[in-house]
Amino acid sequence: MLRMPRFSVRTPATLDEAVQDLQTPGARVVAGGTDLLPNVKHRLEQPPVLVSLSRVRDLQEVAVDEDAGVLRIGARVTLTALSEHPRVREHAPSLAQAAGIVASPLIRNMGTLGGNVNLDTRCRYVNQTAFWREALGGGCLKSEGDVCHVVPGGRLCVAAMSSDCVPVLMSLDGRLVQVGPEGRREVPLEGYYKSDGVQHTKRLPGELTTEIRVPLPAGPRRCTYAKWTVRGSIDFPLVSVALRFDLEEDRVDAPVTAAHVVVGVLGSRPRRVTRLDDVLGRALRDPSFARGVADRVHAQCKPLENVPYEAPYRRQMLRVHTRRAIEALVEAG
Repeated sequence: MLRMPRFSVRTPATLDEAVQDLQTPGARVVAGGTDLLPNVKHRLEQPPVLVSLSRVRDLQEVAVDEDAGVLRIGARVTLTALSEHPRVREHAPSLAQAAGIVASPLIRNMGTLGGNVNLDTRCRYVNQTAFWREALGGGCLKSEGDVCHVVPGGRLCVAAMSSDCVPVLMSLDGRLVQVGPEGRREVPLEGYYKSDGVQHTKRLPGELTTEIRVPLPAGPRRCTYAKWTVRGSIDFPLVSVALRFDLEEDRVDAPVTAAHVVVGVLGSRPRRVTRLDDVLGRALRDPSFARGVADRVHAQCKPLENVPYEAPYRRQMLRVHTRRAIEALVEAG
C-alpha cells in the first residue's frame, strides 16, 4: 500500500477564497483528485496544502451563451455529467464522446473537466513508485534526476499529455477562463500548453481554471474523437486523434470546407496537423478523403517511447484509427 505524505486541506466556499488559499507556497488545487492524489502517493508531488473546490458551487454550470456564441462549461463539471449533458451533446458531440470514454465510470464520476484540461503529463519512466525510480538510478528530468531516459541528452522533458478532452477542445477552438491574484484572463487552448513535460501549461502562480468556453458551430460540421488503448477502460490513451470537418451542407456527401485535426499523446502538448488543404473540397464519403487525412496524420506525427508500446506501432495505430473514425462518421450519416 502506498501512503500519502502529510498535508493540510482547505475547503473555501467561494472562488475568491480559493484564489486566496492558493497563495500559500506549494499549494495545489484539487477537485476530483483522480490525477493529483496518485501522483502524491508516488511522491511525484508533495504539496503542503490542498485547496479543495468541493464547496465552490459557481463552477458546475453548463449553459449556452447565445450573445457570446459560446457553450460555457464550469471547470467542476464531472466527466460523466459532461458526457450526458444535452447541450454538450448537441453543440460539441465530440467533447461528450471523449469525456464518456475516459478511464472507468467511477473515475468519470469523480474527475472534472478542469482537471482533465490540467492533467499532468505522463511517462513510463516517471509514473512509478519512488522506490522504482530510485532503482532506475535516481529518476529523470521530471522527478529526482537530471537525465531523460526517452531522449538521451535531451534538456526538456518529453512526458506525454494524455488528456482525452484537450485534443477535442483544441479542434473546437476552445478557450479557458483563468482566475488568479492578477484577475481574470481568457486563454485559447492552443496557446495554453508548451513543450516541457515538467511544466507543460502556462498557468500563472496561484491561478486556477474556472470555465471552458467552446464556440458554437457556425454551420454544418461533423466531429469525432478516437483513441487507442490496450484495454477499453481504465487505461490512458496511447495515441488519440480529434477530428472536426466543416461542411458546405449538412450531409456527408457535401464538400468539406475546413479540416481540424489534433493528435494527442505524442509529447507534452497536443499537435495540430497542418497542410490539409489538399483534402478540402472533397466529401467525407469519398474514400480518398479518409486515406488523405490518415496519411497526413501518419506523416506529421512521430510518437516517442514515453508511454507503453513501441513508437512505430503507435504511429501506425494513428493512421488506422484516423481512417476508421472518418469512416464511422460516414456510416452515421
